[in-house]
Amino acid sequence: MIDLYTAATPNGHKVSIALEELALPYSVHALELGQLEQRRPEFLRISPNGRIPAIVDRDEDDFAVFESGAILVYLAEKTGRLMPSDPKGRSRVMQWLMFQMGGIGPMMGQANVFYRYLPEKIQPAIDRYQGEVRRLFGVLDERLAGHEYLAGDYSIADIANWAWVRTHKWSGVGLDGLSHLQRWVESLAARPACRRGIDVPPRPPRIKDGQGTDKFISEARNMVETGQSRT
Repeated sequence: MIDLYTAATPNGHKVSIALEELALPYSVHALELGQLEQRRPEFLRISPNGRIPAIVDRDEDDFAVFESGAILVYLAEKTGRLMPSDPKGRSRVMQWLMFQMGGIGPMMGQANVFYRYLPEKIQPAIDRYQGEVRRLFGVLDERLAGHEYLAGDYSIADIANWAWVRTHKWSGVGLDGLSHLQRWVESLAARPACRRGIDVPPRPPRIKDGQGTDKFISEARNMVETGQSRT
């Protein structure tokens, strides 16, 4: 049994999607990020950086794993699925996973901060981060022009990137002109495990046609100001 500590964010959804794809039994512990539950001592013992998601593998002597990318690799290697075992195939998956961890996630996160959360709209910062997100989307689109999935077969690399790219409206970045990326986003959205995974835990009504609730934005702004992370 896997204990999943999570919230309704792209990084949290990466792991819940993977658990659904792998059909691993898991229990959900939803943290209220707006209440800073991720800073409580009992959670910091599992996730020292005070960020979600994190897991505890009860079948492996309560082995704890934090950082979403590390969790995805752990689950893939534990089950022998969603990542090839040969060195080149594994490397391709790791490259596109790191692309999300080092590029897509941080840049979309910063776009969210400046476009959505800060009360003062600093246009050069908004332009900078939205422009970088769009550039990274172009990299994905070019890759997907010749590949159904990012690293060959469907893998944790697709899960990680899709969990973020699907929220592009929240970052204020469109997918117009990126037909291959649009095809891929729609393809993954049709997967039952992806649909189930993004409802773990049940999502607040924060994103609908690019609009969010005042309560969510207020909580997110408070977390930004206190140095916490919502994503």
